[in-house]
Amino acid sequence: MTSFLRDLSLPAVAAGFLAVLVSYAGPLAIFFQAGASAGVSQEMMTSWVWAISLGAAVSGMVLSLWLRVPVVTAWSAPGTALLVTLFPGLSLNEAVGAYLTAAAITLVIGLSGSFDALVRAIPKGVAAGMMAGILFQFGVGAFTAIDGSPALALGMLAAYLLCRRLWPKYSLILLLLTGILLAMVLEGASLAGLRWELATPQLIRPEWSLAATLGLALPLVLVSLSGQFLPGMAILHGAGYPVGARPVLGVTSLVSLPMALFGGISIVVAAITAAICAGKDAHEDPKRRYVAGVFNGVFYLVGGLFAGTIVSLFTSLPAAFVAVLAGLALLGAIGGNLVTALEEPKGREAALIAFIVTASGLSLYGLSSALWGVVFGLAAHLVLNGSLAGRRAPWREWRRARGQKAS
Repeated sequence: MTSFLRDLSLPAVAAGFLAVLVSYAGPLAIFFQAGASAGVSQEMMTSWVWAISLGAAVSGMVLSLWLRVPVVTAWSAPGTALLVTLFPGLSLNEAVGAYLTAAAITLVIGLSGSFDALVRAIPKGVAAGMMAGILFQFGVGAFTAIDGSPALALGMLAAYLLCRRLWPKYSLILLLLTGILLAMVLEGASLAGLRWELATPQLIRPEWSLAATLGLALPLVLVSLSGQFLPGMAILHGAGYPVGARPVLGVTSLVSLPMALFGGISIVVAAITAAICAGKDAHEDPKRRYVAGVFNGVFYLVGGLFAGTIVSLFTSLPAAFVAVLAGLALLGAIGGNLVTALEEPKGREAALIAFIVTASGLSLYGLSSALWGVVFGLAAHLVLNGSLAGRRAPWREWRRARGQKAS
C-alpha cells in the first residue's frame, strides 16, 4: 500500500479516467444496439452495463496491482457487435450460456499456455476480414441514420471530423458531448428523466444449445483472442511490458464467468484504451503507470454502481444518436482490420471472402455469418495457398507450444 501511494500521480489517475470515458463514449453504444435488437427492458440493460463495468473493474485492478503493469480490461466490443446480428433469433438465456462456454474455453486456452499457437493457426487476414465484416454494418449505420435524422447525423459527422483534426485524443468524448447537445437542440431530446441511482443486477438463467455454441460462443472466443487479446498484449509489449498471456487470460476469464450470469459479455484486454494508460501521458516513469490501470478499474467500478444512470442517459437520446456514435467510434477499428486483412497479397482473396461472407449476414443452418466467414475464408486460403499461411497444422502448433512449456 505504501508503494502504491508513493507511485500515485495525477496524470495516471487522469489517464485511467480518460480510458473509461472513451469506452463509455464509443463501444458502449454498441451494447445499447444489442439491447435494442434483443428487446430487453431498461432494468435488464442496467444489469448488462453493471456486469461489464464490474468485470472490467475487478480484472483491471487485480492484474494491474498484481503484475505492476497498466493492464486495462474491458468488454469484447467485436463480440457485442456480433450479438446485434444474432438477436432476436437468439434468446437471452442462450446468449448467457454461450458467454459461459466462451469464458470456459478462453480459460482453458489461457491456462494451457497455448494462446499464441492457437491464434497463429488462423491466418490473421482471415480473422481480420471476419472482424471487419462484423463491424462493417455499424459504420454503414452511421450514414444510413442520415435518412431519418439528417441534421443530427450530419452535425455529429461534422463534429467528429473537426475533433479528429484538432483534438484527436479526445475526439470520442467531444463527439459524445456534442451529440447530446445536438440531440437536445435538434431532436427535442430531454434529460429530465436522468436520475442518480444504484444499479440492481438481475440474474439470468443460462441455457445451452448447439446453435448458440457454434453461432456465438466459438466466434466470440475467436474475436476476443484475435481482436482484443492479441492487439492488447501487443500494445503492452510495445510499451515495454513483456507480460505473459497466461495470468491475463486466466483472470479475465475467471471474472467473465460470474458476470455472464448477469448479462455481461466476455471481459478482455482493451486495445484502444490500453494505449492511453500504457503511454507517456500516464507517467514519464513506466514503472509507475500501473496506477493508471488501477484507477481505470476504480472508475469502471463507479460506472457500474451507477449503471442505471448511464442507461437512462442513452435511452433518453434518439436512436440515430446511438447509431452514429457507435459507427463513428468504430471507424478506426474497421479501417485497421481491413488494412490487416488486405496487406498480405497471398492471403488477400481469402480475407476478402471472409469479410464479404461475414458482412452479408449469412445465417445458414442457423449459424452466424461470423462463423461462416471464418469457414469460407479458411477454405479459400487452403485451396489458394495449400496451407494455413505456410504454418504447421493447428494441433502441431499446440503440441509444439506444450513441448516448449514443459522444457
